[in-house]
Amino acid sequence: MENKILKHLFDIHEAALAVRGFVQNKSFEDYAENELLPNGVERKFEIIGEALNRINKDNPSVLDKIRECRSIISFRNILIHGYDNIDDRIVWSVIEEDLENLIQDADALLSV
Repeated sequence: MENKILKHLFDIHEAALAVRGFVQNKSFEDYAENELLPNGVERKFEIIGEALNRINKDNPSVLDKIRECRSIISFRNILIHGYDNIDDRIVWSVIEEDLENLIQDADALLSV
């Protein structure tokens, strides 16, 4: 795999791990009541979505190995362009339902 693609995968992996670390031992209430925590999480999701977007431009076949990649890119666009309408519950559900799959998929691609 190209170095450029590996760099994007590494960025995805590191950002996803950061999100996991940010919310470790936190409840949704902790998340919603803390201004800094959602800002950090959203920024990392923006990085993940942008890295996936760049992979898509350089080697779209890689995205076939990342579950929900199109949804993640769309999520990034919502975070960037719809910053004033972000629902913390949606972000939290993405963390609970999709984050571990993303980490696993990035791990698998980086291990090849």
